[in-house]
Amino acid sequence: MKKMEAIIQPSKLDDVKEALYEVGIQGMTVSEVRGHGRQKGHSEIYRGHEYTVDLLPKIKLEVVLSDALAAQAVEAVIKAAHSGKIGDGKVFLSDVAEAVRIRDNQRGDEAL
Repeated sequence: MKKMEAIIQPSKLDDVKEALYEVGIQGMTVSEVRGHGRQKGHSEIYRGHEYTVDLLPKIKLEVVLSDALAAQAVEAVIKAAHSGKIGDGKVFLSDVAEAVRIRDNQRGDEAL
């Protein structure tokens, strides 16, 4: 099993969800987060005062999936979230040792 974490632009969430549904991913966790990568935010002027916005709004999407779907899911996120601009995001893939469904104690891929 793999855990995919994707940090994407908020405006791309619907496109990414659709792309994952098409691959066969049904469950996911979505969180509103703030952060920055290399761009380190930007400066804005508000009421005559300049200030730096260094933690930008992002969406963190987490999915635990079978090894067979991992590569397809990563490609789906990349295609759906890509705009070609700085701040498109990142995808992280890591191994998951175990998954257990609390309701019926199913384990492994059956728990997904």
